[in-house]
Amino acid sequence: MREQRKRLVGVVTSDKMDKTVVVAVTTTKRHPLYGKVVRVVKKYKAHDEANECRVGDRVQIIESRPISRHKRWAVVSILERAK
Repeated sequence: MREQRKRLVGVVTSDKMDKTVVVAVTTTKRHPLYGKVVRVVKKYKAHDEANECRVGDRVQIIESRPISRHKRWAVVSILERAK
């Protein structure tokens, strides 16, 4: 049986490439020394087969096989459209 693949939710920040979007995923992390909770934003390039994502959309991405040099994620669904 295949193990669960990681799923992340983020906001599309760029859709200028063909079949690729850049998704910014925000997480919170505690600072190792001072204990303050800080927001960490990491960007992932995700495969968007139908070119349907637009800047500002909230999307869910899933871990996948390497599609290109930097793409290891794929868009599963659009949770919320940009205003």
